[in-house]
Amino acid sequence: MTITLKVSDNTKKEMEEFFKDFKRDKTPPYAVFQADDADCVVTLYESGKAVFQGISADISAKMWMERERHLNPNKKIDMKNSEDKKSEKKEIYVDPKIYYSNSIGSDEVGTGDYFGPIVVTSAYVTKDNIKFLEDLGVKDSKKMDDNKIMEIVPIIIKKIPYSSMILSNKEYNLKYTDDINMNKIKAIMHNKVLVDLTNKYKADYVVVDEFAKPSVYFNYLKSSSNVYRNITFMTKGESKVLSVACASLISRFIFLHEFDKLSESVDTFLPKGASDKVDEVGVNIVKKYGFDKLNEIAKLNFKNTDKIKKLID
Repeated sequence: MTITLKVSDNTKKEMEEFFKDFKRDKTPPYAVFQADDADCVVTLYESGKAVFQGISADISAKMWMERERHLNPNKKIDMKNSEDKKSEKKEIYVDPKIYYSNSIGSDEVGTGDYFGPIVVTSAYVTKDNIKFLEDLGVKDSKKMDDNKIMEIVPIIIKKIPYSSMILSNKEYNLKYTDDINMNKIKAIMHNKVLVDLTNKYKADYVVVDEFAKPSVYFNYLKSSSNVYRNITFMTKGESKVLSVACASLISRFIFLHEFDKLSESVDTFLPKGASDKVDEVGVNIVKKYGFDKLNEIAKLNFKNTDKIKKLID
């Protein structure tokens, strides 16, 4: 995988400082440096083009994309992924019977991030709202960056009914056990927002972006007293049903707001995901606030926690 990101001078300076101990001896022509970053090679050129190559290129590139956005909020992000053209060739079948129906869709964000909460949302989209959402670009929600999401979701939520649930890191750490894993937590959250919205609105289809086989999903809910069961499970649901796409965007919108609050609470730029950069920030937070602080801002069952402990020891 190869990802290119155009960065500004202030981001270039931060990258030079960040990678100073990881630089390779040989540097390609016109490059400021080339460095190793876990399973990724990062090359920063004098022009401001940063190239990320390797298995974890998306993780490293995403971190610096977020940093570029933070330092230059009014500048448009210019990032390209070599995998995009490949994925565009694979056609995703959209069932018109479901797409053009009155539907409720459910999706979640935050499950792959060490820092930040889990947010699950269900959204109700009627046939009459399809064109409105398509005009906003919701049909191609996967192509939206966070800036665009922050711009259009306030417009969406004025017209589209939804139900959201936020699980803070502290609550997550209390709930997570050997018997209650991430997927069970997600199933419980999806069920709660679906029960809430289906009690208020009648839909032709209720679609959940599939993260577990239906039998497994309902097994997770065997102890729940009120379970919504008439569900169509669908992989890549956000690309096939606008209600799922809306649910995904609203969840991301809420997640970003909550993530910013967490960053402010520790006066630190928190990277998203679960990369080595996350470990380094975690170490700094522990040194500044103590290990207990992670219980409030991180998912402690992630491998990052053990890595942070080793780095401190």
